Amino acid sequence: MKIAILRIGPLDMEVLGKVQGGLCNVFPETACVILEGVMPIPEDTYNALRRQHHSSHLLAKIYDYVKESGTDRVLGITNMDLYVPRLNFVFGEAQCPGRAAIISLCRLKPEFYGQPANKELFVERSTKEAVHEIGHTLGLGHCHDPACIMFFSNNIQMTDTKKCKFCSECWPKVLKALERKRRAAWKMSKMRKQTKVDVYVQHESAGLYCPSLKTIHVV
Repeated sequence: MKIAILRIGPLDMEVLGKVQGGLCNVFPETACVILEGVMPIPEDTYNALRRQHHSSHLLAKIYDYVKESGTDRVLGITNMDLYVPRLNFVFGEAQCPGRAAIISLCRLKPEFYGQPANKELFVERSTKEAVHEIGHTLGLGHCHDPACIMFFSNNIQMTDTKKCKFCSECWPKVLKALERKRRAAWKMSKMRKQTKVDVYVQHESAGLYCPSLKTIHVV
């Protein structure tokens, strides 16, 4: 699986690097990159009365970067405080299943709760939320196990309680989803190779020489 991290507004690159490494450690055979471009903070997602940005509207904008990134998933990360209707706030949101997700670092900082800065704790919380949302993109729902990374966090204490790993019920679902994705990618690659060979055969039958297709090897 290939994951791209999309910065939405200015962010601490050291923290992003830690989150990037955490995603690669949790999900098998996963590569994670931080996109060079930064998505500007959109004005049309901001609710002045709440002083928050609408998470779902941001998620729709993030999806536009999926094809451009050339990856399987795009995870937007922002310092903005997020919300959805009927909830005071959200730590993040994702398409379930899908290819776009977003997390907010705003309420993950100890300083938000009047506590001293603690970068290690901040990175741990950020990584947990990132893994949680990517889990949703793989089709996993919320888990009933408070220690599982897919447990719903209604407050920061719940985030601190759960571990940065999947429980025995959720982990097989992750592996199954990744295997389906791998098989789909292999099938698509095979179809593309076959299409190229068919074009070569058609050119040969017409008496045309196509050097770019002469070197094709079919596995």
